Amino acid sequence: MKFFFCVIGMVMIVEGLPYFAFPGKMKEMVQKMLGIEDNTLRKFGFVLMLAGLCIIYVFMKGQ
Repeated sequence: MKFFFCVIGMVMIVEGLPYFAFPGKMKEMVQKMLGIEDNTLRKFGFVLMLAGLCIIYVFMKGQ
């Protein structure tokens, strides 16, 4: 459980960093995302989840 919360904390750091470092650019990106179709965003999210799963698999398999 300790490892799980460590991972969640790291994800929150990585997710929050662009908002902290570049708030103006993040606002612009959110505005652009409003114009992207739902299916495109869904596919992009799926690809990111799949990539994350592959990374976890590769690195956990080595241990």
